[in-house]
Amino acid sequence: MATGHFKQGIAGGRLSPEQYADNFSDLHPPLDHHEALVESDRCYFCYDAPCMNACPTSIDIPLFIRQISTGNPIGSAKTIFDQNILGGMCARVCPTETLCEEVCVREVAEGKPVQIGRLQRYATDVAMAENKQFYRRAAPTGKTIAVVGAGPAGLAAAHRLARHGHEVTILEARPKAGGLNEYGIAAYKSIDNFAQAEVDYVTSIGGIDIQNGKALGRDYQLSDLTRNYDAVFLGMGLGGVNALRADGEDAQGVTNAVEFIAELRQASDLASLPVGRRVVVIGGGMTAIDAAVQSKLLGAEEVTICYRRGQEHMNASEFEQDLAAANGVIIRHWLQPKRVIAEGGKVSGIELEYTAMQGDKLVGTGERLTLTADQVFKAIGQSFVPAALNGSGALLALEAGRIKVDAEGRTSLPNVWAGGDCIYGGDDLTVSAVAQGRDAAESIQRALTSNGRA
Repeated sequence: MATGHFKQGIAGGRLSPEQYADNFSDLHPPLDHHEALVESDRCYFCYDAPCMNACPTSIDIPLFIRQISTGNPIGSAKTIFDQNILGGMCARVCPTETLCEEVCVREVAEGKPVQIGRLQRYATDVAMAENKQFYRRAAPTGKTIAVVGAGPAGLAAAHRLARHGHEVTILEARPKAGGLNEYGIAAYKSIDNFAQAEVDYVTSIGGIDIQNGKALGRDYQLSDLTRNYDAVFLGMGLGGVNALRADGEDAQGVTNAVEFIAELRQASDLASLPVGRRVVVIGGGMTAIDAAVQSKLLGAEEVTICYRRGQEHMNASEFEQDLAAANGVIIRHWLQPKRVIAEGGKVSGIELEYTAMQGDKLVGTGERLTLTADQVFKAIGQSFVPAALNGSGALLALEAGRIKVDAEGRTSLPNVWAGGDCIYGGDDLTVSAVAQGRDAAESIQRALTSNGRA
């Protein structure tokens, strides 16, 4: 990637308009009709397919690929949407290399799996382009459900509940619906405003009212919802960002990676986004990779990811790590931040300590390293903020700082379910959030019906 002339410090406009457009083009261009047919023909259509077992939403992958191979992408899309109504976005952002494609028989035998994610995108794109709707609402039940959060879990729950004939109100704190699909994913993974197109597709079933700018604990209380609705689904995600726990981290130039990604996703002009010349990202997950790669694509000269453990411990997949390396990002392991160095209140560097495993415990070695930096991103995980729940009158049970639920997504409060990143035991994947929202909706349906009728 050409980097052109660099401005000192944190600045925007480092690249030409053509470079921005090229850098933030589609990471995985869609398959055309012929490519989809050729790729689908590689599938063995396994009985007891391991790929299907590896999918959190249990999509019948061999069936949808067979439907593509027989020239029926619309039927293929229905197979996908039956299990995952957000199958279009999941096809773009799922770490398929560690899920369905990792266990593909072709991968095990040849090291080259069937491109399941790209085939899923092909089928769902065809159906969405034609606005092909596969589901009609059941007769109105007279039941009303409140959904907190318009992210993947909330949208999946709302769609399934609307299919059953219930009236759903989604209360979303942000100006736009979509959750992390809209605000938290690298721009090159979801182009052309796809997140909003998918929201429109999901809600076109009817019976779903999205109210934006409505935050739990600020504009309404959980007790209001339990009093005014027949059931409540909580899918508000994670609102807190973990601290570096390093001296000086309040210096100008230290930024939350999540906020940086959100700002980038909403920017109409990439040249207006300020980025440092030398950027350091602290963390080892997908957010760290997304922040680092996009910093480089915005024109940063040097970008370094520092992670406190080894490569084998990183939450980011091998594909994502390779993507970072291919874009010139340096990944350094066994380093933890100790002090942010500032000059005139602005970041000028970061001091890190080398770490090592002592038995099963991570410890600092005492040896330190200083990296020059004019921008530091914190990407060391998000946390659930339970304060908004205090208005419920009876607190929800939490576990490890997140909402505790049973196998069906039921919380400790009657008629309140939860799913997505805000619950304990989740793996912070879009596809898992969709599965949890869908399954909680079916549990709500069972709770609201008697003898199969509302």
